Amino acid sequence: MLLDAASLYFRAFYGVPMTVVTPDGRPINAVRGFLDMTARLVVAHRPSHLVACWDDDWRPAFRTDAVPSYKAHRQAEEGGEEVPDELGPQVPVLVEVLAACGIARVGAPGYEADDVIGTLATRADRDVDVVTGDRDLFQLVDDARGVRVLYTARGGIGDLDLVDEGAVAAKYGVPGKAYADFAVLRGDPSDGLPGVKGVGEKTAAALITAFGDLAGIRAAAARTTVPKAPLTASVLKKLHEASAYLDVAPAVVEVVKDIDMPEVAGELPGRPADPDALTALAEQHGLQTSVHRLGAALEWPDFTF
Repeated sequence: MLLDAASLYFRAFYGVPMTVVTPDGRPINAVRGFLDMTARLVVAHRPSHLVACWDDDWRPAFRTDAVPSYKAHRQAEEGGEEVPDELGPQVPVLVEVLAACGIARVGAPGYEADDVIGTLATRADRDVDVVTGDRDLFQLVDDARGVRVLYTARGGIGDLDLVDEGAVAAKYGVPGKAYADFAVLRGDPSDGLPGVKGVGEKTAAALITAFGDLAGIRAAAARTTVPKAPLTASVLKKLHEASAYLDVAPAVVEVVKDIDMPEVAGELPGRPADPDALTALAEQHGLQTSVHRLGAALEWPDFTF
């Protein structure tokens, strides 16, 4: 099980009331929510391995060099990601708690969590569940390899959408392996990706169905002399006008699957890595109930406060 950590702690921050605070009154809702969600996921799905995948670089240079608008609207004045004031101080606490628990937390310099997830999913020799609220990761679904997405967008962690190749095809009309090309064409305002102006989901799906992938679409557009659906005169014009964007956008949208990074063990911890540190963190931040719940999910023996 690969957790898109930022997706989950942002979800926890907005889903758990701000009245959940530390003994000295500081917000701790994101950490509490993250730990509780992790416990529920472990109980519901019983993974053999669990990795919290981290954004070491939430806006990598190789993506912004290609498309400068990528996530630009989410950038704070000082250059980092814009994060609510009440959330920022909670992230280091979560890092400490995960370390004390012994739950693997993995990032890679210059890459987003999506790329870490893509690399670990590609390396895996077993079925993989990716837990995220990011549709971009639908491109990783692969029924033959047992890679699926547990999508959080609809409801709580107990009401996840299971996304496999059939679900992608049913929702978007394209196979999972074509989702990245579909996203390039459609664009994604939440990531600052403009897409091809005037090409929405239906047209993008029709083009991929007809020509297989973005390369096939562009090749067909280059040699077409008599416009014919789905390559109508209007669509051809739009594709030609967006040619500069289409040259670079795939490198932005496609998840990197081959980061040069160390192997990750990731087995579920049979006991806390540092019980004393975990006890101290739980008491300092008022996390006893959530840590106890996570310990019960992980079946830790004899760990009490």
